[in-house]
Amino acid sequence: MKQVILNLKTGKIEVVDVPCPQARQEHLLMQTKTSLVSAGTERMLVEFGNAGYLSKAKNQPDRVKQALDKIRTDGLMPTIEVVRAKLDQPIPMGYCNVGTVQRSEVRGQGSEGFKAGERVVSNGPHAEVVCVPKNLCAKVPDNVSDEEAAFAVVGAIGLQGVRLAQPTLGEAFVVMGLGLIGQLTTEILLAHGCKVLGIDVDSAKCDLASQFGAETVDLSKGEDALDAAMAFSKGRGMDGVLITAATKSNEPVHQAAQMCRKRGRIVLVGVTGLQLNRSDFYEKELSFQVSCSFGPGRYDSEYEEKGHDYPFGFVRWTEQRNVEAVLDLMAAGKLDVNPLISHRFRFEEVAKAYELIGRGKESYVGIVLTYGESGDRGQRAEVSTIGLKTAPHKNSKAKPEIPVVGLIGAGNFTGQVVLPVLQKIGVRLKAIASRNGITGTHLGKKFDFEESTTDAERIFTDSEINTVVVTTRHDTHARFVMEALKAGKNVFVEKPLCLTLEELAEIKHAYYSLITNNDSQMVGNSVPLLMVGFNRRFAPHILKMKQLLDGVKQ
Repeated sequence: MKQVILNLKTGKIEVVDVPCPQARQEHLLMQTKTSLVSAGTERMLVEFGNAGYLSKAKNQPDRVKQALDKIRTDGLMPTIEVVRAKLDQPIPMGYCNVGTVQRSEVRGQGSEGFKAGERVVSNGPHAEVVCVPKNLCAKVPDNVSDEEAAFAVVGAIGLQGVRLAQPTLGEAFVVMGLGLIGQLTTEILLAHGCKVLGIDVDSAKCDLASQFGAETVDLSKGEDALDAAMAFSKGRGMDGVLITAATKSNEPVHQAAQMCRKRGRIVLVGVTGLQLNRSDFYEKELSFQVSCSFGPGRYDSEYEEKGHDYPFGFVRWTEQRNVEAVLDLMAAGKLDVNPLISHRFRFEEVAKAYELIGRGKESYVGIVLTYGESGDRGQRAEVSTIGLKTAPHKNSKAKPEIPVVGLIGAGNFTGQVVLPVLQKIGVRLKAIASRNGITGTHLGKKFDFEESTTDAERIFTDSEINTVVVTTRHDTHARFVMEALKAGKNVFVEKPLCLTLEELAEIKHAYYSLITNNDSQMVGNSVPLLMVGFNRRFAPHILKMKQLLDGVKQ
């Protein structure tokens, strides 16, 4: 299948072939119909990628501190290699996706259940097929189109900011920044019965907000935002300000404080400088809060990845329920996103969309990507393994004693430590398996693998592969070791071998069974080797401890 990725080192946007993701428990596997380019977020990523090393460092001071700490412990060159490897990793682009469910691995009925063929909106990336956790998905109402539904995830970001501001009927609010999220925030506030004053430097965006019923301040025409806010609030000050702009300046927060009435509310939905002036907040007793993306559940792996929902009675509005609320507003005709669609591109033309937001010369708001049904897209979407090279591998006819490796896992440690060693010793690297296909394909090309797959079972069933290397998450080690041993393959697994005594007993039983049976299915008619890589014994701190303890007598 095709997917859009960003190379953080170069800032280059690419549409690449990657294996189709596999269905997983508590996830939906979907074929994409429409996706929305979140111009603000995605433009920032591209700009970061295009920046030089010094600019990248300046934009991420926290990461610079981490790098300096690593230099002190590991040295300069190892740190440089780690930074380069990190920047070399491909980043999937996009998080506003509408598709049709191909396969559902979600348990439950009613609101929790999803069926094949249903239209669903998710935070999946720009890709022909996506696999998304159930709590990041919501069913699309029948009277909401695919293009409209693509705005639901971004709309949930605006809705969460509005919830934090706690507007009441008749209150006056400022929306500072009328980009995509700003426009949606404006409409949601109007639907709450609030009066809205929108502020932006783009005349076209001010005109668009005016169509929805907001009054606007066009900074490009020299209009004064503070004077306008005082007039709009009849001299009383605004009840609240939602900042949806993206800037490094501290001025938006300062201006927001000046606009507010006593005990007014300021909510930061976008990005801005945060060097606050105490007197701005002290004299008026203002409240200030930063909104976290779509709402409760964001960045909680238990909620997002494992599907553990928050109790409805205690957390009324989660990420998923915010998206559902936005879809309900659309279905009721209270949130009109069609005027926000400024550009449409076919998925094959995605490069034009990024050229548009990169140039910055043409006004844009909502950029929609459409995925047609023509051609062989449906067939490609089911391919879980792709070839990475056309020429035979240099070791494809190697002697039987030379390992033919199938590797499962494509994380940082794999790319920085394991694969350079395997490449150096001259084994045949046949297949690499990764969960989403992106990192596996990237490392597969970099280290001369023959195949990239999202189906780990292929590693065990391939008759040519005689050695399996496992570098996945710790809780999967025992399962992959067992499967490799049952397939009669040598195994090298990074620590730990397993997590529980029960798993250890199962592995021991499986291995001793091989010794007892020693049938013809084994590698080279012999018992497979099982090795655990206890890499921490070579860690700088462990080596230092060993050095200090060498002279200690019992």
